[in-house]
Amino acid sequence: MPRMSPDLLDKDAEPFVEVDPTGRYGRYNDLLGKGAMKKVYRGFDQEEGIEIAWNQVDLGQFSDNEWIIPRLFSEVRLLSDLNHNNIISLYNYWTDKEYNTLNFITEICTSGSLRDYRKKHRHVSVKALKKWSRQILKGLDYLHTHEPCIIHRDLNCANVFINGNIGEVKIGDFGLAAIVGRSHAAHSAVGTPEYMAPELYEEDYTEMVDIYSYGMCVLEMVTMEIPYMECDNVAKIYKKVCSGVRPQALEKVKDLQVKAFIEKCLAKPRARPSATDLLKDPFFNGLNDDDDA
Repeated sequence: MPRMSPDLLDKDAEPFVEVDPTGRYGRYNDLLGKGAMKKVYRGFDQEEGIEIAWNQVDLGQFSDNEWIIPRLFSEVRLLSDLNHNNIISLYNYWTDKEYNTLNFITEICTSGSLRDYRKKHRHVSVKALKKWSRQILKGLDYLHTHEPCIIHRDLNCANVFINGNIGEVKIGDFGLAAIVGRSHAAHSAVGTPEYMAPELYEEDYTEMVDIYSYGMCVLEMVTMEIPYMECDNVAKIYKKVCSGVRPQALEKVKDLQVKAFIEKCLAKPRARPSATDLLKDPFFNGLNDDDDA
């Protein structure tokens, strides 16, 4: 695996610190983000002349849980087959045996995460929020009706990305995604506590956990607050979520239609509408497909 650009000695060459085995993709030392499982760097597709995101997972961190590694590979292989306007595209992946890393190339959204974008632009109309919300739903609907069904399990505004110049929203960061058959429940409690549905903690759930997390995303978009900010530790969040206590941020939602829509998403699992059903909700009346990027 070539680690260094062959043209590094050329002062006019792109300052890549690493290139992929084909020589097509180059990685800069510009860190875009860092999660529990991976680092994301800015990179460049020399063939298409576009910027990309170079995702790198240190496989050594799973030395005590080696069962995770084949799971990672199966998920990356599946994601490479996904094709939807509201899902981050995966272009290529490979392993670097010398450095024991899994690397995969994805598209990059120019404006970063929806969370950061929303903080930057504080004056946003309800119509714009609905347009973003519907695009996330379209991505979820694609995942949930996929064969096999894909549950994201860590949906939040930090894992949703936006091309702000055209208002295009895409779901990304599938590091915790679960791949399950339509008739099977998933297991293991993973995710971001503020966004985790109660049944996730019980480790017996379906794709409806993503709908709950989606409701929390809409709440964050509207209030610009992460849910349960009033809790100073995970244990308190867990207690409130499992007791059905809503985050205080919900009381700040003054638009009754928006509040009712969020409440639908946070209902008990069997009462939650599917992504398909939510796309037909009156909440989105007045929008047409041309309103989406």
